[in-house]
Amino acid sequence: MRQLKLIWDFRGPDALKIAEHHEIHLKEYIQLEKLELNITGFEALTDVHAIAFLVVTEANMKPIRDALKPHRGQVYAIQD
Repeated sequence: MRQLKLIWDFRGPDALKIAEHHEIHLKEYIQLEKLELNITGFEALTDVHAIAFLVVTEANMKPIRDALKPHRGQVYAIQD
């Protein structure tokens, strides 16, 4: 089954810290909803742009997307 990466963008000098904190809330949501998801993360794209993300299955995407309102999404591919 295809996996999708839901992405939240943060911009500004504190973007990385905000993205890191947002990941905590994503993990809390997973526990609260008792979801079998385990891929979350955050990363700096530039000095002033960072993302937090949650990987979901295509079948689970719509209710999670509607509840959490990510800024964008993309097909998730494991990077070697």
